[in-house]
Amino acid sequence: MLRKKTNGVAGRPRQMSPLAQAANTAVDRRAFLRGSGLAIGGLAALGATGGTVTRAEAASAAGGKVEIRKSVCTHCSVGCTVLAEVSDGVWVGQEPGWDSPFNLGAHCAKGASVREHAHGERRLKYPMKMQNGEWVRMSWEDAINEIGDGMLKIREESGPDSVYWLGSAKHNNEQAYLFRKFAAYWGTNNVDHQARICHSTTVAGVANTWGYGAMTNSYNDIHNSQAIFVIGGNPAEAHPVSLLHLLKAKEERNAPLIVCDPRFTRTAAHADEYVRFRPGTDVALIWGILWHIFDNGWEDKEFIRTRVWGMDQIRAEVAKWTPEETERVTGTPGSQLKRVARTLVNNRPGTVIWCMGGTQHTNGNNNTRAYCVLQLALGNMGISGGGTNIFRGHDNVQGATDLGVLSHTLPGYYGLKTGSWKHWARVWAGEKTASEKAEDEYNFILGQFGSKELMESKGIPVSRWIDGVLEDAANIDQPNNLRAMVLWGHAPNSQTRLVEMNQAMNKLDMLVVIDPYPTVSAILHDRKDGVYLLPACTQFETRGSVTASNRSLQWREQVVDPLFESKSDHEIIYLFAEKFGFAERFFQNIAMDSETEPNVEDITREFNAGMWTVGYTGQSPERIKLHMEYQHTFDRTTLQAVGGPADGDYYGMPWPCWGTAEMGHPGTPNLYDMSKPVSEGGLTFRARFGTERDGDNLLAEGVYSAGSEIQDGYPEFTMQMLMDLGWDGDLTDEERAAIDGVAGPKTNWKTDLSGGIQRVAIKHECAPFGNAKARAVVWTFPDPVPLHREPLYTPRRDLVADYPTYDDRKAYRLPTKYASIQAVDHAGEYPMVLTSGRLVEYEGGGDETRSNPWLAELQQEMFVEVNPFDANNLGIKDGEQVWVEGPEKGRVKVAAMVTERVGRGVAFMPFHFGGHFQGEDRRSHYPKGADPYVLGESSNTAQTYGYDSVTQMQETKATLCKIMKA
Repeated sequence: MLRKKTNGVAGRPRQMSPLAQAANTAVDRRAFLRGSGLAIGGLAALGATGGTVTRAEAASAAGGKVEIRKSVCTHCSVGCTVLAEVSDGVWVGQEPGWDSPFNLGAHCAKGASVREHAHGERRLKYPMKMQNGEWVRMSWEDAINEIGDGMLKIREESGPDSVYWLGSAKHNNEQAYLFRKFAAYWGTNNVDHQARICHSTTVAGVANTWGYGAMTNSYNDIHNSQAIFVIGGNPAEAHPVSLLHLLKAKEERNAPLIVCDPRFTRTAAHADEYVRFRPGTDVALIWGILWHIFDNGWEDKEFIRTRVWGMDQIRAEVAKWTPEETERVTGTPGSQLKRVARTLVNNRPGTVIWCMGGTQHTNGNNNTRAYCVLQLALGNMGISGGGTNIFRGHDNVQGATDLGVLSHTLPGYYGLKTGSWKHWARVWAGEKTASEKAEDEYNFILGQFGSKELMESKGIPVSRWIDGVLEDAANIDQPNNLRAMVLWGHAPNSQTRLVEMNQAMNKLDMLVVIDPYPTVSAILHDRKDGVYLLPACTQFETRGSVTASNRSLQWREQVVDPLFESKSDHEIIYLFAEKFGFAERFFQNIAMDSETEPNVEDITREFNAGMWTVGYTGQSPERIKLHMEYQHTFDRTTLQAVGGPADGDYYGMPWPCWGTAEMGHPGTPNLYDMSKPVSEGGLTFRARFGTERDGDNLLAEGVYSAGSEIQDGYPEFTMQMLMDLGWDGDLTDEERAAIDGVAGPKTNWKTDLSGGIQRVAIKHECAPFGNAKARAVVWTFPDPVPLHREPLYTPRRDLVADYPTYDDRKAYRLPTKYASIQAVDHAGEYPMVLTSGRLVEYEGGGDETRSNPWLAELQQEMFVEVNPFDANNLGIKDGEQVWVEGPEKGRVKVAAMVTERVGRGVAFMPFHFGGHFQGEDRRSHYPKGADPYVLGESSNTAQTYGYDSVTQMQETKATLCKIMKA
């Protein structure tokens, strides 16, 4: 039963649960979905019935005309269509989108209950601030003024970098773009979002291997896979609808499913081969598989010769990973890995899938590159059924990353150097060439930063904002510590080191939370004042585009008007821009739908004007909406429209969608697939690493995309290259003038706002970004060849000398510890490996889903999974309360789940819970009526220090703990 919100005591525990009651009632599927959200009045209903969820009147109030509005689920990145049934402005029911090629009429539990996300009673309803330890209601006008005045005071005293703007993977593309632009106009690169702590090591590792840091194929293309290799991912729970696409290949193609995971997951239950290995040994495992491939000569030699650079150096490292050494490090028998290798070799093309199990490590970038190298060795890249299918977590974490809500890039992965800033200054000034107006825009932004050095230096990542507050100012590469924190659509319990986060929150001058739900941010601190809660509306109360994991853009229609006193994120951005005095400049190219709300479609057009690098230029609002309207015309496997008004397009125009919308590029379904012309969605590997290295050619050897007029490798396009090829005559006078106004012959395809260089390259069926080899060795990274390194908190002290971590170093403005932590032996006192992951019932930090009664009832207690061998040795029984403590002394009190899912010496906890802190129930700290139905300890309270050497990704999958009976 769900607990009462007042005292946490179970009410009428012997009463039949709502779902059990439903099981005894004849309810068809449509009726269930129509009632899958508890409507307004839920709290009163719950209290009046002693804890039983009852159907509210609004859920059946469909007397008038019912309109269908099409949206996209706000949970994982599959991009499932939601059909919202709206009557008289009230969302009364929902259906899954049967025409969507992504979900084909399916929903998971979370998707089936998203109506409650919008209509939820536990939402923030109006702006509030903490005053003398109490939550006090305030107006929006007062909130913006108070917060704005406080920030301006901090800015004056300590500089713009003392305010941190933490964005969200829950923003739509338009809001994400505005958010990054807003941070620039405030004058800081201290801006980031959830991608830093979920897939930043993927983006860095994959982009530095072959050009773009994204899922190469699609969920649907897995239908064509002859083998499916999943490592560090649990799609059955994290992305349930995606599993349907895997099972289609498994059932129709007899594609073997191989799942590598320290824990036997629900995905592993479907596997033909389950490989258990020690957490934190991914590189060793992959090299152990490759050892058999190289030893038997099973690699794709021609693919490597023509399209890969550096495999010989990989081969030298892999030679060290004999079956015996691999088993010593990973615990996995060599005989099993030989069987896995043979399966992959005999079933090509195969796909490799990974998630946060592979990314959240101190050497996460090594893991992601090792996965890529495996696919390169097998020749599984640039082919339907192959690729690296990286399942992203949040619904728009891909889009928010692409739009640059990051501390080290601008929108479109443009860096922070002068040329990138001047490119975006031209876009923001509405100019295609260098001009006085564009220069004025650049100078304004430079003035906001206060110095070119800070403007062009990476900001503090979200994983390290705690240290931005607590670290000695003398050790930070910015003028002062962080003094104000804005958590805008972010769950802090998804981050590690919550004990220190509590200290950091207490030390801040100001903490601002902007979210539909209060999040753990509201209660993790011990403050009595200086905290503000602003109610943002959900994505169902606004409109805009969202990018699924496969790079397809979809459009959400607005389902209902903003509820309570909530406002859309882009309206809140406008209010702050107005308060800070730059709204007119900021929105000069964007029309206003009302006095304070910018036009969403104009925001789309503005980022279309600048994002040439990744091809976010061809997906106009009109084209995206057309695809949504005609979903039924797209093939369920190829994603290509067969007839209809979008004939030939790929669904959602997966980026890169080159050129302008008028050019009509169909989108790129599978990255690096040379079997198609570039104009029809084909591509080569990107030439972004130069043309040679140590005398070796880095360009492709005699291979090229279909129809290419350059029948060999070639560098990325510039105006000079067009001139050398004699293709500059294909430019229009307007395009040539724009190019001349940027840098003349030196103008690069990425900075040509006319799109002329791209258009001409594609006219000759060449990829604007060149035709190069993928690089198996990344010479700019700490480990050019991916290496196994023992976790900072390792249980295997015998391996530290052979596989040590990095030396302590500085990164992203902050000192970062490695060797100094690993040097201390904690394994004696903390003998168990602690790892974490997802549950099917909840998502992210869990505030939305634990506030949803339909989901909250399914999983009401936080727990730790312990192997029976360990539980018996510890004297712990299933269901008993235990303490789980990490070596940094963070501890959580949870229920023990004794299960064979985890191996001996390994403990697992989900990371979706919050509201308890080191044994203390903090329900009373929430604003009245805004506490989630289910509270619990946050697993990250027990998690420890540890950050990736390239991206500062947090380590959550391989630390240590001890477990004690409570």
